[in-house]
Amino acid sequence: MEHFVVSARKYRPQTFKDVVGQQAITNTLLNAIENNHLAQALLFTGPRGVGKTTCARILAKMINSDGNEKEDEDFAFNIFELDAASNNSVDDIRSLTDQVRIPPQVGKYKVYIIDEVHMLSQAAFNAFLKTLEEPPKHCIFILATTEKHKIIPTILSRCQIFDFKRITVKDAKEYLKYIAEQQNIDAEDDALHIIAQKADGAMRDALSIFDRVVSFSGKQLTRQAVTENLNVLDYETYFKSTDLILENKIPELLLQFNNTISKGFDGHHYIAGLASHFRDLLVCKTPETIALLEVGDQTKEKYQKQAQKTSQSFLLKGIELANDCDLKYKSSRNQRLLVELCLMQLASITFDGEKKNSSGHFIIPASYFRKKGIEPIKVESSNSKKSLNAEVSETQKQPTETPQSQVAQKLAKERPKIILNKQTKTTSGLSLSSIKRKKEHLIKQMDVVIDEENLPTDAFSEQDMQTAWEEFVLKIEKKGKYNLASILRIDTPKLSKDTVIKVVFPNATNKLEVERQQYDLLAYIRKKLNNFSVTLDIEVNEELEKQYAYTPIEKYEKLKEKNPNIDLLRKTFDLDI
Repeated sequence: MEHFVVSARKYRPQTFKDVVGQQAITNTLLNAIENNHLAQALLFTGPRGVGKTTCARILAKMINSDGNEKEDEDFAFNIFELDAASNNSVDDIRSLTDQVRIPPQVGKYKVYIIDEVHMLSQAAFNAFLKTLEEPPKHCIFILATTEKHKIIPTILSRCQIFDFKRITVKDAKEYLKYIAEQQNIDAEDDALHIIAQKADGAMRDALSIFDRVVSFSGKQLTRQAVTENLNVLDYETYFKSTDLILENKIPELLLQFNNTISKGFDGHHYIAGLASHFRDLLVCKTPETIALLEVGDQTKEKYQKQAQKTSQSFLLKGIELANDCDLKYKSSRNQRLLVELCLMQLASITFDGEKKNSSGHFIIPASYFRKKGIEPIKVESSNSKKSLNAEVSETQKQPTETPQSQVAQKLAKERPKIILNKQTKTTSGLSLSSIKRKKEHLIKQMDVVIDEENLPTDAFSEQDMQTAWEEFVLKIEKKGKYNLASILRIDTPKLSKDTVIKVVFPNATNKLEVERQQYDLLAYIRKKLNNFSVTLDIEVNEELEKQYAYTPIEKYEKLKEKNPNIDLLRKTFDLDI
């Protein structure tokens, strides 16, 4: 059996031209070598698998090369690799500094590549400072790390820093395509794209995934094989989900989600992917932003085709709902129900081809009424101050009496008359001005008097009034208005006159709070007592406030007034207050 070499080692770049996705750094290093402008201490930092150690080895080989050596010459005697994760003590650094003094036997430079340099201890860093600041002329240090923030500032200030970036999906896919050709593997473009996305910017991870998928599928690398092996949701899942949402097929959508979960996928992963799918569809709506869509050519055509079926408003609302579900997922106790509810809301954005408005009502077009033989009434703006009476009169002029005109006439007949400052004025119950007047009447208690000719004024006792008062307090307590309920219980209401209820509160704050709510209070009591002449008289007596017990002694005295045996209990057991 022939020994297998993984692709990450087999296809490791041997020159700067072969390095993927780091053109800015490789060009800088090439120019520094050609112009003899290379620093003696370099720091390569960036995510895993992006080429830090590879570039360090290529650089070490190039600076010792003079063009006369063999092709396979690796200058092993001049290049020293140190793993700082396992050699992180002060003794290891001292041994290194002792070796630095010896000049190279072959070539011009001795190159020390220290990988994972952030793992060095604090003492080791301090022991390395002087050598790093003033190394011998024949020595160059190349430090590599994935966590630059863990390196002390005194080390960073002595190094020339190169920040390696993540490999883009496009670059990773092109390199995987090159390797597939080298190994005579027929790979679909979408399959390579999924591998590049799964690698998350690390070329080494992409090559490892590529080897695993090739072992699974052989020489035919398909998108289906990749998604099955990597356990990722295929694009087709989201395309189908979106079609079901657009067609308002809620049962089929829930069954598809159940099928997705049964395959071992997480609901959080599904809803987050659906939000990304809506984003990709939104990107396809504008030709200028199609470049932001990082998918294969075949999949891009599917996105553009489905984007034509959707509206921009639908996609924006869909992204909002899916993203909100994504944020609430971890804190939810019933996560599956949360996702299912989100899917039902998504499938309800459109209904019968008409979009719902934000208030939850349907906007019925004028064409619907015309088909029924009804001509819609033109609505004037509020600035014209045109009342409903004028609208009704216009409707009455029509030769055919429509259902709308009948409704308008009925509203005009049943509209109540309100006496405002002793002047009779008929007000529309549907105009903005009438709504404003009604609000002012409820909140500010303006001088608006309802015609009382036919209102009942039955006789009642003080006990009846107090019973109605207590029933109102219990009613608002059930609604959660505990503050108002406690204020209304401060004093027992009494009848000062036949229909005047008098209550006394210890401060003006209580009085103000009751005055704000007196409309509801009086409306309830008047209806309960069947007497609409009942009024409320509120007084403030600050002396009452002094009767409240705040200190322990005052509380004890209050308790003793209610039950004198408490004092006997305290003296018997010698209790403290």
